[in-house]
Amino acid sequence: MAFKTKKSVQRVSEALKAAGLGDRVIEMKATAKTAEDAARAVDAKLGQIVKSLTFRIGDKPVLALIAGDHTCKKDALPRVLDMEGKVTKPQAQRVKDVTGFTIGGVAPVGLANDMPIAIDASLRRFDQLYAAAGHPHCLFPVSFDELKRLTGGIVSYNISEAIDPDEVEMPRFQRSRTFSDAET
Repeated sequence: MAFKTKKSVQRVSEALKAAGLGDRVIEMKATAKTAEDAARAVDAKLGQIVKSLTFRIGDKPVLALIAGDHTCKKDALPRVLDMEGKVTKPQAQRVKDVTGFTIGGVAPVGLANDMPIAIDASLRRFDQLYAAAGHPHCLFPVSFDELKRLTGGIVSYNISEAIDPDEVEMPRFQRSRTFSDAET
């Protein structure tokens, strides 16, 4: 295997190094073309996999980073990214042209072109995430905060929904204390 020598993977490695994160790219024998494949390959939960989904809003490309156990609510993207236009899914060749990566290996860093990025807030559930690293046989580990810093993306709870809500563990938030009339 020599996937790490591919130019697309090297762009990801260079972006990670430039951000002070070192070369974290993991090369795998098995494909990570789908979120399910990626989760199996690194022995992770499906929700730990960052799906990099390319869309167009009007004529502008955008990237949505969605948890593997969620689907993208693409119609929410214009509002979240403060853009106007119809949301469409580009053809595979157009994805490669605008991102520099083939589908199945689209990384959130090392992109060929700058574009607005929306990040699924449900990814916060996990300490460790895995994102594509420029090739279907390469991933890199990243924390949620690192992903935000690397991409400059806008975090939103409105761009995704659980594929199977019964399977998704959402973080429990501590309730703030409330006061009743008797206490005041």
